[in-house]
Amino acid sequence: MRRLVILLVAFTLAQTTNAQLHEIGAYIGYSNFIGDVGSTTYINPNHLAYGAIYKWNRSARHSFRASITRTLLEGKDINSDDPSRQLRGLQFTNTITELSVGIEFTFWDFNLHNTDAQSTPYLYTGISYFNYDTLFLEDGNIIPYGSDATFAIPMVLGYKATISDSMILGFELGARYTFTDDLDGSNPVNDKEDFDSLKFGNINSNDWYMFMGVTLTYTFGKKPCYCY
Repeated sequence: MRRLVILLVAFTLAQTTNAQLHEIGAYIGYSNFIGDVGSTTYINPNHLAYGAIYKWNRSARHSFRASITRTLLEGKDINSDDPSRQLRGLQFTNTITELSVGIEFTFWDFNLHNTDAQSTPYLYTGISYFNYDTLFLEDGNIIPYGSDATFAIPMVLGYKATISDSMILGFELGARYTFTDDLDGSNPVNDKEDFDSLKFGNINSNDWYMFMGVTLTYTFGKKPCYCY
């Protein structure tokens, strides 16, 4: 993860030398988990998420984007609408740090060369890479036994608007489809130990986590001429 952060910073610094308009800023919001433990409600933000974001505006309709986000994922069966989960009574926490890169597409032109107020809905997708605690079930408790990292697919819908000549405020709701089913300890994998007897839930369905929050970015760099 440290190497990926260094690459992200290097990429950002390299792009600032080009004649384009850049954005850099902060993200703050909330997250929630969807898997085999806890609530199955998709939009149920319950833990703080925060991070940094960078955008390189390549045209009035799309930007290259990179971000790093940290949050705590939590699941409690007692908060589920499923009576069987409530009776089971499991719970877990897992801290993740995510690096995401991809492309942001706007529904309408978002031309920052224009001095008039700008606003538009947008979509973001790409690839995310995150680290997390590996967990397993022992004596009715879900406990950590190590750490791992994997990929996820981000799917984000947002709305952004200029609030000054150099500041942009955005609101977004996003889902991450992960490439693991181990965030809640329901499907532990370890080459050194046999965890097959400890697996539970739907081991053929990977975990998800959600983000909902706001971005505030500062624009800098030479104003672009979006020529086609």
